[in-house]
Amino acid sequence: MNFSNFKDKKILITGHTGFKGIWLSICLLNLGAKITGISLTPNSYQKKILKKLNKKKIKSYFFNIENFDKIKKIIIRNQPDYIFHLAAFFANQNSVDYPERDLLVSQLGTVKMLEHAVLQGEIQRFVYAGSGCAIYGAQAPLPLKEEFISMHLSTPYQISKMAGELYCNFYWHHYGLPIVKTRFFNSYGPGEVPGQYRNVIPNFIYWAMKGQPLPITGDGKMTRDFTYVEDIVDALMRAGIREEAIGQEMNIASATETEIVEMANTVNQLTGNKAGLSYTDRRKWDTKSRLLASIDRARDILGYDPKTDFTTGMGKTI
Repeated sequence: MNFSNFKDKKILITGHTGFKGIWLSICLLNLGAKITGISLTPNSYQKKILKKLNKKKIKSYFFNIENFDKIKKIIIRNQPDYIFHLAAFFANQNSVDYPERDLLVSQLGTVKMLEHAVLQGEIQRFVYAGSGCAIYGAQAPLPLKEEFISMHLSTPYQISKMAGELYCNFYWHHYGLPIVKTRFFNSYGPGEVPGQYRNVIPNFIYWAMKGQPLPITGDGKMTRDFTYVEDIVDALMRAGIREEAIGQEMNIASATETEIVEMANTVNQLTGNKAGLSYTDRRKWDTKSRLLASIDRARDILGYDPKTDFTTGMGKTI
């Protein structure tokens, strides 16, 4: 797809030093866009990446997303044409441990971004990073389709991701803000750091490289829809361009089901880890036995077509 529309456009990305935010920033900078980013203070790895980005003159601001006065000033000062709202209180276990913080960052932070976008008045597109892993609940029929949502969610993170979509709908219907809601599934790829509250794949790769057994919660037969980061960024940029996408919610996934134990064995094989697997109790909030997304709507509206199969993507990541 031709993304030349982004050349010389002013783009605000929240969460721009996060995993997907860094990839999106790099792609848009390479297209000649003018990027302003808002994130928390970066870690040492992110600082190295930012040094490279700053050579291309990205404007970076570091503060908590709930600092609403600063957000307002940045939007007024930079007058963005596009907003990609990726910032959130990550992730499920973190939100279980700190539910009030999740509410403040993910829900009120999203409302304030939408509010300031409306006040700005000339936003061509507001793209919201939602979560297909979150809002469908544990009982949805497979493959997961956008029409189904659940009121029985198991973490504050999931609740906040659903609330974010509902607030986006309000600002679209009431104010005409041109929003698009993307629903990510389990993303992975180069540049995602391991650590507490981080995703399973970077942690598994880190432990495997240390020669440690990979911990499997439950029997390992749970499945997830793992999506390579370059495919996700391609979908985000398409969401910023396609007029037919306005007001829509769309699954952004690989449409492929992978067992957790299969993923772990792949990591061990590709890293040469001989320590194998260890088994532990399943987490109370982890109620989804299977995840498999339908991407028919994204394919029809965006022309989205994920290119990277799981084994290839894992090889690149490692």
